[in-house]
Amino acid sequence: MRRFALFVLIALASASPAAAASWWELNFGLSGPRYDAIVPVCEDPGVLRYIYSKFSHNENSNWNSNLEIVGIERIREIAWRPWDAQTIPRRFCMGVAHISDGSHREISYSINETGGWVGVGYGVEWCVRGLDREWAYHPACQMAQP
Repeated sequence: MRRFALFVLIALASASPAAAASWWELNFGLSGPRYDAIVPVCEDPGVLRYIYSKFSHNENSNWNSNLEIVGIERIREIAWRPWDAQTIPRRFCMGVAHISDGSHREISYSINETGGWVGVGYGVEWCVRGLDREWAYHPACQMAQP
């Protein structure tokens, strides 16, 4: 019975409406994020290893495929911080991915400053043209570009 009463008390307490920001929070406490603009370059080996690993894992676990990226060449940066200076620093890159089935496909990827786990470290998002099976960046990986 005590557990039930505690549950009801917690439920009622969490159901109360949120209060507006105080004078202190409006004027001093919410200064906003500060970015250092420290983002690896497109050719960074750590970034490429991450893409190779995650692509292989995604193909194997979600699509029962043994496809892997065996290399990326003709890597070039296509944009650096293409939006307002106060947005998350992001570097957009493109290249040609060599797939284990012998094909060559265009790859688009972005590296952002706070995209790591729980916002710690950089994060990488990528799309291999023709292998975007979830259509996350459809059409033809255009949504992975600035």
